[in-house]
Amino acid sequence: MEKDLKNARTVVTKEKQAISELESRFLKQWEFRNNFLKAVDLIFRCKGKAIISGMGKSGIIAQKIVATLNSTGTHSVFLHSADSIHGDLGIVEENDVIVLISKSGGTNEIKTLIPFFKELKTKIIFITGNVNSDLAKVCDVVLDASVSEEACPHNLAPTSSSTVMLVLGDALAVTLLQKRGFTREDFAYLHPGGILGRKLLLKVRDIMVKGKNVPAVSLKTKLKDVIYEISSKRLGCAVVMNKSKIEGMITDGDIRRLLGKDFDANEIRAADMMSRNPKTISDNTAAKTALEIMEKNKITQLIILDQKNKLAGVLHIHTLVELGL
Repeated sequence: MEKDLKNARTVVTKEKQAISELESRFLKQWEFRNNFLKAVDLIFRCKGKAIISGMGKSGIIAQKIVATLNSTGTHSVFLHSADSIHGDLGIVEENDVIVLISKSGGTNEIKTLIPFFKELKTKIIFITGNVNSDLAKVCDVVLDASVSEEACPHNLAPTSSSTVMLVLGDALAVTLLQKRGFTREDFAYLHPGGILGRKLLLKVRDIMVKGKNVPAVSLKTKLKDVIYEISSKRLGCAVVMNKSKIEGMITDGDIRRLLGKDFDANEIRAADMMSRNPKTISDNTAAKTALEIMEKNKITQLIILDQKNKLAGVLHIHTLVELGL
């Protein structure tokens, strides 16, 4: 077991070293730095899309880079180097930028594509472990992704090299993200199913209780009927209404405080126990803002108003918790 752990640590150490070598190029190699900036500029100014292509492990890395670029505001498409020569080249247009990935720099399937790209006059960025290859000589920008040693004990299986290509792809994507001024809101828009998307995009109107499910009573509603309304609607509160006007709110807490006093249950009405001027927000408010208001004011319910400042619904903090906000 100890031998297995030692082997695993060796892999981590070798891949860490490969990333350090890449970092050193950013710090010390003028040509690499200049080429990286050229690559960023080509993709940034591209009027079409970024097409990323590779074979084998490089193809898998290419797909991950495509996913990262798309999720951070750069329109990208994966082109399988082998399938492309059997019809998939139709996705390539003259305003696109091509990013080719090859550890050896001699991938035959990629070589076959070069004349087609040249015919369209598309710019080609080449990420490779062999900057002196014939392929590198015909590309517009070459990014050095070479490694001194693979993590594989035979120095054969792409391990350290694929990690470096992945990191270099992330560097391109994040640099482009910042250059475009891509915001958290932009990210959320492209990730509506994630927690961040829900936090930034979800509106109160999408999750509030509305219609007949809103607990509401009149100013003259008796105590027992108030308790029934609160219990049956299961929101821990009831909105006190005077026709269409909101007069106040009664919560479980208000009922408990009332029960600690001497009173005639037959005489008590909603108007006697409600809290006046309850917190309200617009139904267009972001759900995350509603949560912030609840936390700041230490309350668990909010009255929601429509665009005419009329009662639209009620929001309970449990709904926000269940959504992971």
